[in-house]
Order: sequence, then structure tokens, then C-alpha cells
Amino acid sequence: MTADLPAFEFAFPGPLRDKLVAAVLDGTKTTTTGLLQDYEIDEEPLPVVGDRAAVIDSAGRRVAVIELTEVRISRLGDVDLDHARNEGEGHDSVAAWRAGHEDYWHGTDYRGWLGDPDFTVDDDTPAVLERFRLVAML
Repeated sequence: MTADLPAFEFAFPGPLRDKLVAAVLDGTKTTTTGLLQDYEIDEEPLPVVGDRAAVIDSAGRRVAVIELTEVRISRLGDVDLDHARNEGEGHDSVAAWRAGHEDYWHGTDYRGWLGDPDFTVDDDTPAVLERFRLVAML
């Protein structure tokens, strides 16, 4: 039952989430990156391989089920090109991936959620790198 699955939300509702959900649905997005601190702030356990979740679109609908196939903690400075490309955002280099993610983490939505208008990431910031497979479209 998908109603029993936890929600998996990419970014904040809006154009970025719409783009990421579309990439999950068309199979171009098979990895994602979050900051380790987000799990600590939300008091959520780290994800584990085999976890399944329902992907939520900007309207709050459950649109797909994904299953985690790999989870690793990494410094942002150690993210590899394979992971960056598989995020499905068209990045052809780690530098482009990093710039896009820094725009997100240094943006008003993330900093506002965090309550820290001056928050920044650096090479040593711990990140949670997840690889997943699309199990079903709803």
C-alpha cells in the first residue's frame, strides 16, 4: 500500500521539484543528495538500502514509489561525476552539479527553512548520497 510509505520530497514545492519529479518519472534521475544536518534537524533516521518511499509532487500528490539501492555519507568535496550525472539535472561536471546545489542550499527557501540567512556549505560539509530505482508510477 503506498499510503503506508513515507513521503519523499525533492526540493521545495515549485519549479525545481516539478523538474526533479519529472526526471524521476522518466528515469533520468536515479540519485539525490541531501545534507546530513537535515536528518539531524528533523530528527529522522538516516535512510537505508531497501527503504521505499512515495515521491511527492508540488501539489502534494503521491506520484511514484522509489526504492533505495545505495546510501553513503560523503564530504561534498568528494562527490563523484557518476553521482552528479545521475541526479538527472543535466550536469556534465561535478563543478556544475556543485554550483546548482549551492544555489539551492544558499537560496532563500533552504536558508529560510534552516533559520540561518548566512548558511553556507563547503568541501567538508557532510552529505547523504542516495541512489534509487523507480519501482512504480502511481
